[in-house]
Amino acid sequence: MAGFASVICLPVLLCLLVGNLGVVRPTSSYLIGLGSYDITGPAADVNMMGYANIEQTASGVHFRLRARAFIVAQPQGNRVAFVNLDAGMASQLVMIKVLERLKARYGDLYTEKNVAISGIHTHAGPAGYLQYVVYLVTSLGFVRQSFDALVDGIEQTIVQAHNNLRPGSLFVNKGELLDASINRSPSAYLNNPAAERSKYAYDVDKDMTLLKFVDDEWGVVGSFSWFATHGTSMSRTNALISGDNKGAAARFMEDWFDRNRKGSLSSDVAEANKVPRRFSNIVPAVEDRNHYLQELAASHDSSMGKSTTRSMSYTRRVRGALSQGTRPIFVSAFCQTNCGDVSPNVLGAFCTDTGLPCDFNHSTCGGKNELCYGRGPGYPDEFESTRIIGERQFRKAVELLNSESEQLNGMIDYRHTYVNFSNLEVVIPKQGGGTTIVKTCPAALGFGFAAGTTDGPGAFNFKQGDNQGNPFWRLVRNLLTTPSEQQVDCHEPKPILLDTGEMKKPYDWAPSILPVQILRIGQLVILSVPGEFTTMAGRRLRDAVKTILQTGGSKEFGGNVHVVIAGLTNTYSQYVTTFEEYEIQRYEGASTLYGPHTLSGYIQEFGKLAEALFQGTPVQPGPPPPDMLQKQISLLPPVILDTTPIGVNFGDVSSDIPQNSTFKKGDDVTSVIWSACPRNDLMTEGTFALVEILKGNNTWEPAYDDDDFCLRFIWSRPAKLSPQSQATITWRIPETAASGVYRITHFGAAKGITGSIEYFTGSSRAFAVA
Repeated sequence: MAGFASVICLPVLLCLLVGNLGVVRPTSSYLIGLGSYDITGPAADVNMMGYANIEQTASGVHFRLRARAFIVAQPQGNRVAFVNLDAGMASQLVMIKVLERLKARYGDLYTEKNVAISGIHTHAGPAGYLQYVVYLVTSLGFVRQSFDALVDGIEQTIVQAHNNLRPGSLFVNKGELLDASINRSPSAYLNNPAAERSKYAYDVDKDMTLLKFVDDEWGVVGSFSWFATHGTSMSRTNALISGDNKGAAARFMEDWFDRNRKGSLSSDVAEANKVPRRFSNIVPAVEDRNHYLQELAASHDSSMGKSTTRSMSYTRRVRGALSQGTRPIFVSAFCQTNCGDVSPNVLGAFCTDTGLPCDFNHSTCGGKNELCYGRGPGYPDEFESTRIIGERQFRKAVELLNSESEQLNGMIDYRHTYVNFSNLEVVIPKQGGGTTIVKTCPAALGFGFAAGTTDGPGAFNFKQGDNQGNPFWRLVRNLLTTPSEQQVDCHEPKPILLDTGEMKKPYDWAPSILPVQILRIGQLVILSVPGEFTTMAGRRLRDAVKTILQTGGSKEFGGNVHVVIAGLTNTYSQYVTTFEEYEIQRYEGASTLYGPHTLSGYIQEFGKLAEALFQGTPVQPGPPPPDMLQKQISLLPPVILDTTPIGVNFGDVSSDIPQNSTFKKGDDVTSVIWSACPRNDLMTEGTFALVEILKGNNTWEPAYDDDDFCLRFIWSRPAKLSPQSQATITWRIPETAASGVYRITHFGAAKGITGSIEYFTGSSRAFAVA
């Protein structure tokens, strides 16, 4: 690999790295494989998934989205595959189609039983890939391009992980991260029993659990961590595709490791504080020769737009070039867990008109929810807030990776079933002893759902904590579907705004059949939940499963069980609160689809799987979910034609960098280039934007691309229906950038009048970085 002085140094440096990471090489009992693949969807015209804000449509890329996977297998035994998505959530329909492809490749090796697909819950990814109507309204229905990007990318990352299976070991570690999360619905949390709350120091879970992968030959090759904080550092007005704080943490961690592997083996947290870059450690440092650099830059004017090939976009990618070789690439994923009431906007929620804190119980300002917003640590800069929260998770993960940890040993196993949550009988204890049977309900959303949260307020006169509703919105609701008296009673005290479980036109509005899954890797047990559990709901589920495994399965597990919740996994069914939180009807309670006993239903069904897991008995598969791909409706118009003004080529520079420019670290450099709609080609595993550095007098090498936090690709039209468009590419020069001569380059694809696609590129005037 590039960066090593010689082949002889390679084993020495790797031994040093493994030594720094506190790993004693054991005899491996597992096969481990990791993979990573681009899942960036359409960067134009498509609504973002998460905030349900119809005005929030994608128009560029902050940094690319990826699917990251691990497979752990026992030789000649069971295996599990876990995929972490830089996406809002998993999708039932995506899961169905991925499994179909895996079956065609591998037979019954990977099925719904042993494959889990989990979303990080970024609110800055393209929508339109779920199959139920309520999640498709703001995206104008199903978006095939969003869907295909996910299915293709997940398949490819699992294929990579499968092909990379090699002998290795696993280690688990846990530690507290105190400054990356707060509870956004504290009034609901306080309704939980005081005795229960007294068992915990915080009203959100502060623990990060990290799983470390150690290859027998290469040492550390990856880490997957679980920590609860929402993907809402980027706001509801952001229009750039972004992995938000967890996607940022993954990029920081992977770049940090790559830099360490290339010679800088420092592993202290001070080093982790730096936002990492790969390329600046490869380009030799240039002496302070400002005048010389300025003259050299002046000899390279902007290039006219010219035709190119699609392959040029991905052959020029920075990470594509740097991940070649025989050594497995390092893969780091920052997974989501019970984040339901957890916000990354750690400064708290304030009124935009007065600057005062919002109302505690309803998160309103003068009775209006629209004015109450949470503030991230970089306020008012949401990009800075994203960086800070991502960096804090990254720093903790580095600390856990480098410190002493527990090796996993023992069998790999799994249990999975489908459960109809619209009418599930649940046995719960009665006060004073005995049990009673209650039922869940067909899905419904309450009035508090429309109020949104402090991370993204709703509109009109809705507010959180509303358990009454109002006559006007009841009338509007009834134009769609009037809930039955039985349905109203079942959801009490939730006033029903949308009776989604009983709305079937043009097809189902909400899921009823949900997957419930447990994966076991030695002492580590992963609970795959198809929604967002609140802090206390997650604690109750984990404790219930852990109790079953530590008592009934104590001999098998040795009394030492690590239970983590993988949130938003395999499908999406919104929120799960405790019974007491449900009574308050904050946003999370109003979004708990199946009524007040939803959590009890999950605890019951996961308990059955846990018992079957340690007893070694099978479970019934349950009713399969529907495949509604053929029913999907899309109202998003296609790209018809791209054009430029007369005399202008695609790739020509519209607004260039000033002549004889010299910039310093921390400055913004911007170039505007005539472009075309990014929906014409997603540039998967490629790039729309590139910063290149001059080597010698005429050789340009890639330095930063649109997978970098510091580079923003912003796409725009002069008018909504205009066939003309421009790309504004802004590079905020990192402190770690090498001095030298740079230029900004854009790659794009234009649709002609016949429907053919023409690839093009163009570059800005060169400039100096001192």
